[in-house]
Amino acid sequence: MPIHRKAPLAAIALSVAALVTLPAVPAQAQDTAASTPKQVRKAERKAARAKKNAELKELEKNGYSPSGEQTDYPSNLQNAQKRINAEKAGQPAPASAP
Repeated sequence: MPIHRKAPLAAIALSVAALVTLPAVPAQAQDTAASTPKQVRKAERKAARAKKNAELKELEKNGYSPSGEQTDYPSNLQNAQKRINAEKAGQPAPASAP
């Protein structure tokens, strides 16, 4: 015959009282505090896209045109990247190649 233990009434009352007195946190605050893996991946993709767009904008500012003449593609991109690297190093920008 199995023995069933019964919790004392005082222990039950204390646990109920503890649950009732917990401060209620709004659901919105809980959502912002804990990010789900999906939200983290979304934020990482958004940051990577912003970085890529900033790099492309900087290349375009330094003479690269992705929609321009594609026969000079590698050299145009390389020249723009050289200008950016020289700018970051504090050196004068190299002259454009013909």
